[in-house]
Amino acid sequence: MAHEAHSPTVRHDADSTPEDDGMPGFARDRVFGWILAVAGFVSWIAACTLTLERLEIYKDPNYVTSCDISPWVSCGTVMQTHQAELFGFPNPLIGVAGFAVVVAIGITLATGARMPRWYFIGLQTGITLALVMICWLWFQALYVIHVLCPYCMVVWAMMIALFVYTTARNISQGVIPASGGVKRFVAEWHWVIAVVLAVLCAGSILIAFANAFFG
Repeated sequence: MAHEAHSPTVRHDADSTPEDDGMPGFARDRVFGWILAVAGFVSWIAACTLTLERLEIYKDPNYVTSCDISPWVSCGTVMQTHQAELFGFPNPLIGVAGFAVVVAIGITLATGARMPRWYFIGLQTGITLALVMICWLWFQALYVIHVLCPYCMVVWAMMIALFVYTTARNISQGVIPASGGVKRFVAEWHWVIAVVLAVLCAGSILIAFANAFFG
């Protein structure tokens, strides 16, 4: 009696596709999509809030913003500097548009859509340029303007996460060419890198504003 041949069945969990097999959890497209969507949405809310506050200042120069807490923590003061309009218009408008794109990409990936390699190269380029701009704004706030913007700091934190996880994902998936050792390193230590960068950022704030925080 002939035995009926059965092809092996490969099962994938709800957050993976065949291309994701062997990838660390964060690098799987559905999971990575949620990371983009959440971090992008938080940043988008902060950018929208800053934009609305800036519009109020346009209408009334004496308007007190919701985050004017002290001489050292004041969105209103920061908004009235030339650094707040790097390209001739309020910086938050860049965030409103840019983070909306990040959220859209995240939701698209979270629903299971597959994107070509060039798509992730574009995402990496955009997020890297955004991080460069954020680093410049961080330096200006701490060492030139000497005033903090709470909503800006939310964006700083989210950008650290977006950059680290996007870069780690693209290395793991081969979008950014890397050796096996580098891939293993980012798979195991990506979250440590994100935490260390966040702690360094927070530490720089505490040092630059030591008198404000500790008298």
